[in-house]
Amino acid sequence: MKKATKRVLGGIALAAGAVGAIGALMIRNNGARRKQSGKRDANIWARPGMEVVFRAELMPGRNGSERTFRVQQLLPSGRVVLENFVGEHTETEFEPAR
Repeated sequence: MKKATKRVLGGIALAAGAVGAIGALMIRNNGARRKQSGKRDANIWARPGMEVVFRAELMPGRNGSERTFRVQQLLPSGRVVLENFVGEHTETEFEPAR
């Protein structure tokens, strides 16, 4: 084979390898994004309209019905806004759901 032919074939092989590597990276990154978004959706601990109960340590002297509030809005950070109660609250402030 002539020297020029070897260079052309070498360039084609190099380009094909680069295209394959880029394709593999794109597929890998795309799959990682899907897994993260699926995980985020599955880990929602409260939904609008759901009733949550504050832990007794945070509201001493009140019974369970006085510590129960309804979720008005779920924020992207995972915190919730409650109806008739001020502020944003995290999952750790509430008793575990049964």
